[in-house]
Amino acid sequence: MLRRVWHMLVKEFIQLRRDPYVRFRLLVPPLIQMLVYGYAATFDVHHVRIAVLDQSHTLESRELVSRFTFSRRFDIAAVPRDERSLKRLITDGDVAMGVQIHPDFAELLRKGQTARLQVVIDGTDSNTALIALGYIDSIAAQFAMDYARQRLEAMRPGLVPIVHQVLLEPRPWYNPNLSSKWFFVPGVIGSITMILVVNLTSFAIVREREVGTLEQIIVTPIRRWEFILGKTLPSFVVGLLDVALIALVGTLWFAVPFRGSLGTLLLGTVLFLLSTLSTGVLISTLCSTQQQAFASTFFFLTPAFILSGFSFPIASMPPFMQWLTYLDPLRYFLVIVRGTFLKGVGVSVLWPQMLGLALLSLVLLQISILRFHKSMD
Repeated sequence: MLRRVWHMLVKEFIQLRRDPYVRFRLLVPPLIQMLVYGYAATFDVHHVRIAVLDQSHTLESRELVSRFTFSRRFDIAAVPRDERSLKRLITDGDVAMGVQIHPDFAELLRKGQTARLQVVIDGTDSNTALIALGYIDSIAAQFAMDYARQRLEAMRPGLVPIVHQVLLEPRPWYNPNLSSKWFFVPGVIGSITMILVVNLTSFAIVREREVGTLEQIIVTPIRRWEFILGKTLPSFVVGLLDVALIALVGTLWFAVPFRGSLGTLLLGTVLFLLSTLSTGVLISTLCSTQQQAFASTFFFLTPAFILSGFSFPIASMPPFMQWLTYLDPLRYFLVIVRGTFLKGVGVSVLWPQMLGLALLSLVLLQISILRFHKSMD
């Protein structure tokens, strides 16, 4: 048995060594994708182009506008003369939002009344709009607090020390600076590995069928599970190397901390690779040509990426979609890799995700073996 599997392994590694494009595809694209995701993928919003319509023209309004500029979140791209010009700037896409300060802004503040600030947002990019609106709300709230304190100091200085305030002091755990890189980079390890392993494995049996060597292998004494084991073990080794390479780049280049155990991460990676390998073999047994395998792989990877929780929260999805995510191996691995990197948790916390990956691997691998028997017929 071991001899037959060994010969299959030697055959697969010889085939990888003879194909320079495959070697290039297994090393260079993962590094490029890691750099692209690490630098480009972010939830932070900077330098949002805004238009400011200041109809007050007072010291208070200029102070508020200066806070937008100094926050480095916004760039004042235009100063329209009236509401019609402000609306046209937003409609034409020249700015993402407009801030309108009404003529009675300073007068109401000096009377101790509520001064309203109107913000007009281009909602076509809802994510950026919501984040930018949160920044504006924070800046306006801080301005109101500072102005009220300054007004109290001017009118009743003796009351300032005894006036009580409730201040929110955020102290985020596991990601103190709320850096998007710390969120995205560990997730990239799982997404890139899944793409590589599924693509590599899905073409394994199809390629043998197209070049005519599958019939020659079938007539040998090799068993079904030995054949599948020989076809998947090289991809498993390649997957482990890619995970190690991408994790090193994320840790050393992007300075993402690793607080957990290497053994926990290795166990989760092994289970994740087994589930992705089983998926790739199943796709390979269902397809007759490499074009079909490519289309089927694309059909699987796109929903798997969306349903994994990599970019979109699973809790925000409809209930049916949330149940569907339990069939996605990447969903479990993202919890494992982010838990080991950022939180430092172990198997005692991550065992539900590992159990889910193990069950998926067993079911998919069994279906693949049975399906391969039918394909030989």
